[in-house]
Amino acid sequence: MLKNIFKVTTFAFLLLPCMLQAKQTVSVDLMKGFDDIDGIRLAYRPLEHNFSSQWFGDIKLYWELSAYHWEYGEDNNHSTSYALSITPIFMKQISTVYNYPLYVEAGIGASFINDEKVAGKDIGSNYQFEDRVGLLLELDNSQQVALRYMHFSNGGFNSDNPGLDFINLSYAYRF
Repeated sequence: MLKNIFKVTTFAFLLLPCMLQAKQTVSVDLMKGFDDIDGIRLAYRPLEHNFSSQWFGDIKLYWELSAYHWEYGEDNNHSTSYALSITPIFMKQISTVYNYPLYVEAGIGASFINDEKVAGKDIGSNYQFEDRVGLLLELDNSQQVALRYMHFSNGGFNSDNPGLDFINLSYAYRF
């Protein structure tokens, strides 16, 4: 037991200087669900990696921790749901728009949703996969805007799997 605690502590101690030197990002998304679900998403990216592959060239990978707040229904009779996610995201520059880099991004992560019923649908489980694909425009070294399609599903691990679909408009700030 002490050996494992020592390993984890040592790893965290070695990783901390890298996190303090790396650029970090916070973002906010406005979400519009296909089932009249409205929401907001807050996210934090503690790490970003740049690497090159033989097939795809230069690629960025970042990890994102997200918190969601969704509402469905009329003001006087609505339901509220919350979710937490962790997702690895791959980004590839595909073009430039007026000298601003344009990226395509995609990722699949894990989510926990506090309710098994969201927007009147039984989603089968609190545990879901978060899939995303989007376009991201880098305005400068510290600001980004993105348009994303996001899908939540339990991946068929439960017979109730209607999924939740969203279009997001995002603003991110790097520091």
